[in-house]
Amino acid sequence: MNARRIGDVQVSAIGLGGMPLSIEGRPDESRAIATIHAALDAGVTLIDTADSYHWHAGEIGHNEELIARALAGYGGDTSSVLVATKGGRGRPGDGSWTITGTPEHLKRACDESLKRLGVDAIGLYQLHHPDPNVPFAESVGAIRELLDEGKIRMAGISNANVEQIRQADEVLGGRLVSVQNEFSPVFRDSEPELRLCEEMGIAFLPWSPLGGISKAGELGQAHAAFHEVARDHGVSPQRVCLAWMLARSQVVIPIPGASRPETIRDSAAAAELVLSAEEIARFEVG
Repeated sequence: MNARRIGDVQVSAIGLGGMPLSIEGRPDESRAIATIHAALDAGVTLIDTADSYHWHAGEIGHNEELIARALAGYGGDTSSVLVATKGGRGRPGDGSWTITGTPEHLKRACDESLKRLGVDAIGLYQLHHPDPNVPFAESVGAIRELLDEGKIRMAGISNANVEQIRQADEVLGGRLVSVQNEFSPVFRDSEPELRLCEEMGIAFLPWSPLGGISKAGELGQAHAAFHEVARDHGVSPQRVCLAWMLARSQVVIPIPGASRPETIRDSAAAAELVLSAEEIARFEVG
């Protein structure tokens, strides 16, 4: 698969978002493992997770443990796989999400993620969400300490605005390597953050990149165009969507979720789909 960079690490242009494998409606473990293995077979070398990707109360780290088992049981070489996890959010088991960005919580969460992943250092550790009750610099400062201590190899942030991206990079001493924000055909509000990442040479990881694609025909001309271009190429609208994202900037590395092997295989193939300038222009029409 075509490659892109996060910090000084080369990764696949398409990653795998692990969340659907562990939250509500998740598949059984055999299918979940098969999905991760299918991603690896397709050349995916970036897997995104978080300690809060679980369904029920009392199973914190479900997705991290699942990924660790899948990697351990894979028949091929996994030495080039970058597992990116996050800390700072929680799920009490009722479907809601909480935010805890205190330095104490983040340091403890990182230690627990290290154990679940079974590694000496986490490849990429990300602040999951700014905590409105904790100064942002304090939360990022905890990530900096983890970086300095060698518990994490690279640092990122998620759900951040332009000001927070600049501040995080300053607190980290110029070592911010990634920003993970929502970005999709129906949610393009993170365009300023994407452009800043491009300017700074920081990877931009769109989460929920396929949002709205299944309803594209109902959402206006630009969204219907994904389906029309897909028919022209004989591929899925989802594949076209990911190819469009890759064409926007070299810093973009989408991390679509998947809960079936065939889904991630289709997403991974987007790295090889080349769209014309005319096709891309159709997606920008209101």
